[in-house]
Formats: sequence, C-alpha cells, structure tokens
Amino acid sequence: MKSVIVGTDFSNGSYVALEIAVDIANKLKTGIHLLWVRKEKKLLNGEQLEMTTHLAEDKLKALCEKHQPNMLHGTIEWSIKVGKVAGCIAEEAQKEDSPMIVIGTNGASGFEKYWMGSTAVRIVQEAPCPTLTIREGFNFHKKLENIVVPIRINANSRQKVGPAAQMAAIFGSQVHILGLLESAQDAMTLRTYLKQVEEFFANEGIPYHSCGRRYENYSKTVLDYANSVNADLVVINTEQDRLIARLFLGTNAQQIVHNSQIPVLCLHPEDIGDIAR
Repeated sequence: MKSVIVGTDFSNGSYVALEIAVDIANKLKTGIHLLWVRKEKKLLNGEQLEMTTHLAEDKLKALCEKHQPNMLHGTIEWSIKVGKVAGCIAEEAQKEDSPMIVIGTNGASGFEKYWMGSTAVRIVQEAPCPTLTIREGFNFHKKLENIVVPIRINANSRQKVGPAAQMAAIFGSQVHILGLLESAQDAMTLRTYLKQVEEFFANEGIPYHSCGRRYENYSKTVLDYANSVNADLVVINTEQDRLIARLFLGTNAQQIVHNSQIPVLCLHPEDIGDIAR
C-alpha cells in the first residue's frame, strides 16, 4: 500500500504535520510511514548513539499508538534511517511510490533541529512527489478553510490547479485564485488563464474567489495576499522539472518555502496528478 511519508524531528511542527497527514491519508485511503533520520555525529560515542536511537524508537511508537485510532483505512508504520535527511526521505518516498511527503519546518525541540528552512528546501528539491511543508507554530486546530493558488503567465502555472482542487476536496476548503500580472500587455492572456481556472473549480464543485494583482516581487505578493485572506495553505510549483530542481530550486519557490508562515504544498511540474494516483 502506498503511504504518505511524514518526516519527524519530534518538534511541535512535526507533530502538526502528522495530524495533517492523517487527514490526507484518510481521504486518499492509504497509510502513513513516519520517518526519523539519524545523522551520524562524530562527537557521540556508540553508547550515546544507541541511547539516542532508543529514545527515538520510544517516541515513534508513542506517536503511532496515539494516531492509529484516527486512521480510517491504512496503518501508521515507523522507521529510522541513517544519513542525510533529504536523501533518506526522498529514497523512502520513491520506494513506496508515495503520493505526498509531509514535513514540519524550523523544528527547535532540543532533540534535533533538522527541519530548518534550508533542509526543507533540500527535501523539496529531492522529493519524487508533492511536498507539504508546515512551519513550527502553525495553528491547525481550526479547519483548513482557505487555499491560495497563484496563477501567472508561464507554461507550468496552471498545472497546480488539479492538486489544489484535490486538497480543497480533502479539507472542504475555498480556493482563492490569485492572478499575478507583471506587465499590462499580458492582461488579456492572464484573464483567459483565470477564466479557465475558474471553470475548472466550478466543474469540480470547489468554491472559489478570484482576483488579480500587479507584482514586482512574486513571493512577497503571494505571501502578503495569503495573509490578507487568512490562508491555511499556499499551492506552488518549483518552476523547474525535478531533475533541474535538484540542482536549483526556482528562486520564487525557495523564498516561499523559506518565508511562509502558512503551510506550502510544493510540486514539480511532472508531479501534477500524483496526489490522487
């Protein structure tokens, strides 16, 4: 059975990520693979490494026991890998043909501090599937009500619409379509794009609101708008296919992953449709 991969460092952000992953897995009728990656630490001796591993095992078992009753279809399994965080998570997702990776960012639990912004970006770069990043401190006790989908004039922009609709269906959300205009001469083309996107959401029965904005700084405009509508999720793409993204994640995507206080669903162009495979 395909599983949603959840990376954990036992911080509050990773605990929220697991809660969200349970909802996603239930909708997709799949399980969850909870993964902790142990970095080799030269300053720790064998006994200290063993103690750290046993502590992690206890925490992983406790998390599985806590959340398993909320799983409607699959099970929550856990494992420990040794190596680089991004590589281990990507390898596991590839092996399980995972529909999504869910991670918490900026973990600062004192146990480990793996999920800093740079690591989140590396996970997005390496990921063989869509990646949902959730910053420490995000309040997910309320429903995921508002999803922002930025649309501009480029080859890949509209490809994120399908996965956004799938997430909206999972959580019963309203979609906010944000048309982004860099030059006035592109206004008619952008309006055509927005019309197509609006028709798609209407046909899917997804409630939506549509508006346009001029921009100079793409990531700032997207995040400012997301904050203004009290968004709970921003859906973006990497602007690069996965092969190129492994070397260079698009500047806009990198800035949004780094700076967003709101969860971000990041997709490589060829990932489109992977969520509901």
